[in-house]
Parts: sequence; C-alpha cells; structure tokens
Amino acid sequence: MKVVICTAPHAIAVETRPTATRGQDEILLKINRAGICGTDYHIYEGLHPFLKYPRVIGHELSGTVVETPVVCHFKIGQQVVINPYIACGTCHACQIGKPNCCMKIAVLGVHRDGGMSELISLPERNLISAEGLSLDEAATVEFLAIGAHAVRRSGVGSGAKALVVGAGPIGLGAAIFAQIAGAQVTIVDRDPERLLLASAATEIRNTITADHDAAAKIMKASDENGFDAVFDATGSKASMENSFAYVAHGGTYVLVGLIKDDIKFTDSEFHKREMTLMASRNATGVDFDHVIASIKSKKIPIGKLLTHRTTLADISRDLPHWAKDKKGLIKALVEIA
Repeated sequence: MKVVICTAPHAIAVETRPTATRGQDEILLKINRAGICGTDYHIYEGLHPFLKYPRVIGHELSGTVVETPVVCHFKIGQQVVINPYIACGTCHACQIGKPNCCMKIAVLGVHRDGGMSELISLPERNLISAEGLSLDEAATVEFLAIGAHAVRRSGVGSGAKALVVGAGPIGLGAAIFAQIAGAQVTIVDRDPERLLLASAATEIRNTITADHDAAAKIMKASDENGFDAVFDATGSKASMENSFAYVAHGGTYVLVGLIKDDIKFTDSEFHKREMTLMASRNATGVDFDHVIASIKSKKIPIGKLLTHRTTLADISRDLPHWAKDKKGLIKALVEIA
C-alpha cells in the first residue's frame, strides 16, 4: 500500500499494489513511521516548486531493514533513520561536501517517490542507525535536522539574539537548535494559538504575535538593535521580505522557507548593515548526527512536538483536513508498521 498525490490540489490516492523491490546495491526497508511535513501540505495544495505529479509523498521516515546486499553494514531487523536526500556523489556540490544541495538531487517524496508506503528501497549511504531511538523519535530526525542545519550555517552562538519567524515544525526546529547553541531566542508568528503551542512545546517564553505593530515589538525585543540571526521559516513572500528589517548590523539572515516567487530587498539597507544573507537547504550527515545526539540527551521535547497521529489507510482523510485546520497541530505522524 502507498499514498499517492495524483494532481494538485485535493487529490490523494491510496494504492494497494506492491510498493518496492530492492535494487542490486540497495537496502529494502519496511517503513514504520512517516512524519507529515509542511512540504507535504504544499504538495497537496499544488504549491511546491520542484515537484511533478503523480507523486508518492513522505520524507520524514523511520524504518526496519528487510533485505540487504551481500556486503552491507546494516543487518536484517535493524531500525534506521532515513536521510531522504539522494545525492549523485559526483557533482560539484557533492565534491565539496554539500550533498544537501547536490546539482542532481532527488529528494524522496519530491523528485522521486517517497516513503508513505509499506516498503522502499534505498542506497546504504542514506541510512543511519536508529540505535537508542524509538521509531517515533527516529521519524523526527529529518525535520529537526533542517533547523539544525540552518542554525549551524548561521554560526549563531552563546549570548547571541536569534529571531525565528514562523512557528511551524521547521521554525520550531530552528528555535530549538538556536537555543541549544546558547542563543536567546524569540519566536514570531501571526497565530497567537500557535505561539502558545510553540512556547509550551519548546519552553521558549519570548514570543511575538505578527499583528499590525509587530515590527515595533520585534525591534523592542532586540533593544532596537535587531537580531544577530534571523531565521524565516514561513514560506511567505511578505514575511521573507519584511524580515530583512529585523537583522542587526553585522547580522545574518537565513531563509529556511522556500517559495516560487522572487524576493526583493533594499540594497542600501543590506549594505549598510553588512548583512549576511543565506539560503539553507535540507541538511547533511553532521546535522543528522547532532539531532540524534540531542534527542538521546533529552534536549528535545519529542513528546510535545508529536501532537497528531494517523495510519496509512486514514491519511487520505486526515491530510486534507489538517491542511485546512492546523489547530493544536505541530507534527503529525503516520503509523505504518
């Protein structure tokens, strides 16, 4: 069985034909858990810039090894975290240690069929041992690694002030890892209920509602200096453009969210502040390792982040509902096996 987004928007098919066979040098996995990401909602709504339909979704995955090649470091029955970024290994980006932005990248559930299915076959290099993690925890590693990667790229550290715009799962990942890095974190979102939920889940008390006087409140929270690091995880053109104004002189702005549109900013303000502007895409093995270590050391409140559950059979009902109504929702998990 697998879940396929057929056309955009509002079309989900649950198919029951066999879902995977193992390639000669690949490992066959039984999928245990699949997280539902903002990307998946965007795919359902027809808003993702890199996707062609039909597509099997699912890239936040934990699984169990079913079959292996003759020579393999993994054993049958071993539980794994899945890195969903299938890189070519030979392009310029891969050669300089950035497979997360491989020139020929194939992300599960976006460029190629993903893991919202019972079985999937993947290269060994895309598997990480889940020893010491529950199946639920293992399925959260990828989305948290997105935030960890953004924070690592920013260089934010102890004593710095960090602003996270957007209190969805990716934004919360950035907030959590900025806090782990020692930064003083403030979260902004236009939904007061989501801010309450985010604060309860992360124990980050500095929150600001993005209302008519949000800009003044944001600057006040930074002592009118702006923030050393700003992470925009909204996927909103207006928000991404507005957030330039919240970066301190000498600060860094990280675009974590992704949209189809052009982003505009005032060059004189950009130069005046000697601002650093960064894109942050996916994550690397270093980030996955950092997340796994942080989960094991109980630095991440996984139980508070996992708010909703469904099954492979029921996702065609639940995903469209959650795409419209995210009340009380941080992260939804699909229980597959």
